[in-house]
Amino acid sequence: MKFILATIALAVLLRDTFGDIQPQKNFDVKKFAGKWYRVGLADDSSSFALFRNRLTINMGIVEPKDNGDVNLTMWKMIRSTGCKSRMFTYMKNAVPGVFTYFSTRHNIMKDVTIVETNYTEYALLFKYKKFNREYTQVSLYGRTQTLRSELIEKFKKYAMQQGFPERSILTPSPPADNCPPSGQ
Repeated sequence: MKFILATIALAVLLRDTFGDIQPQKNFDVKKFAGKWYRVGLADDSSSFALFRNRLTINMGIVEPKDNGDVNLTMWKMIRSTGCKSRMFTYMKNAVPGVFTYFSTRHNIMKDVTIVETNYTEYALLFKYKKFNREYTQVSLYGRTQTLRSELIEKFKKYAMQQGFPERSILTPSPPADNCPPSGQ
C-alpha cells in the first residue's frame, strides 16, 4: 500500500513539474548542435508585454559538451550598448531532450524541453518553472531567420494549445544591425 501511495505521489509531482510536455522522441543533441535563430516567441508575462515591440530575431550557437550538457551562446542587440552575448549552460536531465538551466533574469533554475525538431530547419522549445506563479514560454528556432509559413503556423497553434493567447505570440523582425558580428 505504501508503494502505491508513493507511486501516485511521484506521478502527481512529475505531472505538476512537466505537465504533458514530452521531448522529441530519440532526441540527438549532436544533431541539434550549431547555429539557431529564435524566430518565434510566446510569453504572456507582464514584463514581456513591455518589450514585445522591440524584440528582434536573436542568434544562438548550441555546443554539446562531453558530459551531455549543452552550452548555448545567445546574441542580442541592446540599443544603449550594442551587440551583447550571453552564455547559458543547459544541464542534461535523465530524459534526452530535457534540460535545466539557471535563469539570470529570474534568479532560479528553469526546465527546457525540446518538444519537436527536424534538426535541419526548425525546433519548438518549451520553458517551464513554477515559482510564485507559473512561468512558461514557447520558442520557435530556425536554422535560418526565415522559416516556411507552415512552420510559423505550427508554432502558433502549439503555443495556443499550451494556453497562450494570440496577442502573446510573436514572430520578431530580423535585427537591423550586424548582431552578432559577421563571422560568428
